[in-house]
Amino acid sequence: MANLEPLTPFFDRQDWAPFPFQREAWDAYLDGRSGLLHAPTGAGKTLGVFLGPVLEYLSEHAGAIRDSTPAGAPTDRARAHPLTVLWLTPLRALATDTTESLRDPIETLALPWTVEQRTGDTPQSLKAKQRRRLPTVLVTTPESISLLLSYPDAQRLLSTLRCVIVDEWHELLASKRGTQTELALARLRTWNPGLRTWGLSATLANLEQARDALIPPPPPPPLHPTASPSPSPLLISAPLPKKTVIETLIPESLSSFPWAGHLGLNLIEPVIEAIASA
Repeated sequence: MANLEPLTPFFDRQDWAPFPFQREAWDAYLDGRSGLLHAPTGAGKTLGVFLGPVLEYLSEHAGAIRDSTPAGAPTDRARAHPLTVLWLTPLRALATDTTESLRDPIETLALPWTVEQRTGDTPQSLKAKQRRRLPTVLVTTPESISLLLSYPDAQRLLSTLRCVIVDEWHELLASKRGTQTELALARLRTWNPGLRTWGLSATLANLEQARDALIPPPPPPPLHPTASPSPSPLLISAPLPKKTVIETLIPESLSSFPWAGHLGLNLIEPVIEAIASA
C-alpha cells in the first residue's frame, strides 16, 4: 500500500481522512494502472485521482520541498517540475474551480509544481509562456488540447507527461467531443507509452463500456514486441450512499399568488437563503 505519511499535513489541515476508494486509486496509480473512478458528487473523486501523481512525486523526491519558499507562495516557472498531469474538463466554466482545487494540496505540501489553465478564456500572454514551457499541471478542454497537439513542437512540450485525467467523462462519452478526446489520448499514448489515464464520473450506468471507451484494453504483444504488457484498466466504484433530504418552502402568505404562476420568482430569495445556509 502507498505510504500516505507525506500527505499528512494536507489531511490534518482539512481535518480529513482518506476513503478506502481513494487509497485503492492511489495504490493503482503507483502500480502503473489506469482506470475509471465512479463516485457520488462531492465524495472526493478529484483527490482520488490527483493525489496519485502527487504521491509518486513525493516517493521519487523524498522530503522534497521548495528551497526557501514558504507554503502557499507561487513557484517560479523556470524552477517548477515539468509537465506531469493533464486534466481535461468538458466545461471550461469549471476550469477555474478545478485549478483552485488542485492547487490546494500542492500549496499545503509546498511542492515545486505549477497549475495553470489553457482554454478559450486564457490570456494570450499566458498561452505564449505555455508554448515555451507548460506548467506541471495543465487544466484544459478537448478543443484546446487538440489545438496544442497540432503544433510542430507538441511532442517536445508533452514529452514529460505521465497522467491524463478526464473529468466528467459521462459528459463526453458518445459525443463528437468525446471522440476528439479519444483521438488526443491516442496521440499522447503513442508519444508516451507509459501514460496513465484516469476518468471521473458520478452518473454512469454502463461503467464497463465507459471505461473501455476511455482506456482501450492493452494491445496484443506482437504490436509492441519490445514493450512490457500494460495492465488492464480498473473500475473503482465508491460505495458511499448519499442521503437525500427534500425540504419544501411555502410562501409566507397564501392569500395571494403571483400572476401567471411565477411562484418560483416569488420565492427566489428564500431559496437562495436556504442554499447559502447549507
